[in-house]
Amino acid sequence: MKIGDLNIEVPIIQGGMGIRASMSRLASAVANQGGVGVISGTAISAEELKYEIRRAKELIVKKGGALGVNIMVAASNFAEAVKVSIDEKVDMIICGAGFSRDIFDTVKDTGVKLVPIVSSLKLAKIAEKLGADAIVVEGGNAGGHLGTDKDSWDIVEEIVKGVSIPVFGAGGVITPEDADRMMSLGVAGIQMGSRFIASEECEVSDEFKQAYINCKEGDVVQIMSSAGLPANAIKSPYVEKVRNEEELTPKDCTSCLKKCNRKFCVRDTLVKAHKGDRENGIFFAGKDAWKIDKVLKVEEIFNLFKESVLKKR
Repeated sequence: MKIGDLNIEVPIIQGGMGIRASMSRLASAVANQGGVGVISGTAISAEELKYEIRRAKELIVKKGGALGVNIMVAASNFAEAVKVSIDEKVDMIICGAGFSRDIFDTVKDTGVKLVPIVSSLKLAKIAEKLGADAIVVEGGNAGGHLGTDKDSWDIVEEIVKGVSIPVFGAGGVITPEDADRMMSLGVAGIQMGSRFIASEECEVSDEFKQAYINCKEGDVVQIMSSAGLPANAIKSPYVEKVRNEEELTPKDCTSCLKKCNRKFCVRDTLVKAHKGDRENGIFFAGKDAWKIDKVLKVEEIFNLFKESVLKKR
């Protein structure tokens, strides 16, 4: 498929998962399979982001894929991460957890494609009018921070019919059958996050990946993030504390978010989870993560999903 003048061999976007869950190793592996590999640029330094982009480019040895950076609009380093991404000439910037109008002027005429994540037809139309090259439509069944309570299955088709730019469906795509269902709604492609967490190339701990493998239906619950947005996460001792509104105010704060209620530190708990700390971490996951039963190589994941996303093209 094409996004403007950017050719993508396999219309699969690997979700940008922070903090440091999707970095150069995973992103390059996805790009080498012809998809869009995405580095999470949220809550990391400009130098680290620059290093990861350059490392990914070195590791991308096959043509047909693309390299993107996902940046939370709600993050304090949003503008800085956007600048680094443009300077380093990534193929696209994907932005969610809020909506920025300023970024459209910033990215204009740079050659970098801009792909906002939206959860409503109204915002999709605004993004298109402002100059978005494509959009990701994400439902409330996705992992991490959410923009709606409605599942992707309930919002994607309306948005596809309401805009003329390419739409990628996100939320609830775990199996090839899920991909078939999403493609049947008229999308140009899919975005998957949770499925790529359980990949060999994802740089989180084995304990984090096993949390997905051991997850049962109903184990993913919604919490209110300190970023002021609802989020989906696997049940854990810390998640239960958050849900019970226990006193978890962090002693130290790096002001990684533009706005934070400081009831707990979402940044630190994500980092702890990615390191495998079951007691003190928050394990973001899509509602259907329970469908994942094994850790696969990125190549194996693409072999499972290629037919679904290509057969209707």
